[in-house]
Amino acid sequence: MATMDIHEQTLNEFEDKMKKSITVLESELRTVRAGRANPHVLDPITVPYYGVPTPLQQIANIQVPEAKMLMITPWDSSMLKEIERAVQASDLGINPINDGRCLRLVFPAMTEERRRDLTREVSKKGEEAKVSIRNIRREANDHFKALLRDKEISEDVSFSLGEEMQEITDSYIKKIDDEIERKTKEIMEI
Repeated sequence: MATMDIHEQTLNEFEDKMKKSITVLESELRTVRAGRANPHVLDPITVPYYGVPTPLQQIANIQVPEAKMLMITPWDSSMLKEIERAVQASDLGINPINDGRCLRLVFPAMTEERRRDLTREVSKKGEEAKVSIRNIRREANDHFKALLRDKEISEDVSFSLGEEMQEITDSYIKKIDDEIERKTKEIMEI
């Protein structure tokens, strides 16, 4: 019975790696701009604060006053110009409006072409996550084969562990597909 616990623990370790892949995908998808303003699109932006690149969220308050607008209010008003430069240098494609107190980012309605580009980008991120999941599965199967080769487990146990790993892999691939479908729907929503 103790050996099954070890095998279960091994499966859990590989499943934890898969969970991390899903978490990375979710955080990447949060930064993809859909039709409305989303503060997470600013997540990748860093601003030099006393010479140290600092995430924008740590030096400013970010609000969504309207569906297609973000408002960035720095806690230190001297940082307004630096934040403005960082937003302009990002790949958001939005020019901030500086009123001397805060920055307003107005998100224009996306064109059909831009929506299609974003859905392609989302699909690409999904495929990368699937590759990551499959690599983890391969790593697990290689581990099981090594245990079999070293006579630490029987062929039956190796086979059943491989089947369990495939079931886990299938469930994570489905989660990725669901997440991609949800984000694609959100992007294509007018």
